[in-house]
Amino acid sequence: MKDNTNKVAIITGAGIGIGYEIAKQLTLEGTAIVLNDIDAVAVETAVGKLKKLGGKVVGFVGDSSEMGTITGMINQAVNSFGRLDYAIANAGITTFGNFLDYPMKRFQQLVKVNLQGTFFLAQQAAKQMIEQGGGGSVLLMSSVTGHTYHPDLTTYGMSKAAIIFLAKTLGVELAKHQITVNAISPGATLTERTVDLEDGDEFQKQWERTTPNGKCATTEDIANTALFLLSDKAKHITSQTIIVDGGWTAMSPPPV
Repeated sequence: MKDNTNKVAIITGAGIGIGYEIAKQLTLEGTAIVLNDIDAVAVETAVGKLKKLGGKVVGFVGDSSEMGTITGMINQAVNSFGRLDYAIANAGITTFGNFLDYPMKRFQQLVKVNLQGTFFLAQQAAKQMIEQGGGGSVLLMSSVTGHTYHPDLTTYGMSKAAIIFLAKTLGVELAKHQITVNAISPGATLTERTVDLEDGDEFQKQWERTTPNGKCATTEDIANTALFLLSDKAKHITSQTIIVDGGWTAMSPPPV
């Protein structure tokens, strides 16, 4: 029996990409899923695909940075499946911009989604896990840009660095409740968004040239890391951030 059988997870930003792949892999291991995205069509499509795999999954459309969405997802998990074991704060946005010209409105939007949504999902999920007993796991999504410089991503990198620190401190704060808190920092990853860009082929070629192992990450690479951190094999791992980037942060060359 897999570690994740009969567990219940909330995953934000899971309509496509990394979030969807984590939902898919957890589904294949028998985990019940509350799948969130702000895009209603993406939620409907993702839920349909997971149900075809035999998954126990319900969709929840909403902005994951809003408290009403956060509490609604947790209530959905408890009402539909009886408990909550995993909270995966995957939702986030990326905005490029030169530091000297970066506008406040864009800053506030990025911080709201990347930090406010992550912080309060962790907070409310932890409360539910403590109330029901038995521990649980919170998984946050950072980025290699939270560890090292990348051109025109100062604000984004700042938000992802904060998530690394959040995982570090919450892992300590929640350890007495047997709740682990960890983060993943993906490097350049091939998702629907990057592949479908007009320069999608060039994106892949650029990062293959600058990544030591000559490869971009796949969504499966990130999902495999997530499943490990949620498994019993990782029950003594907390407050950590795992970088999944083919060695890029060891050198940190910008894409060329």
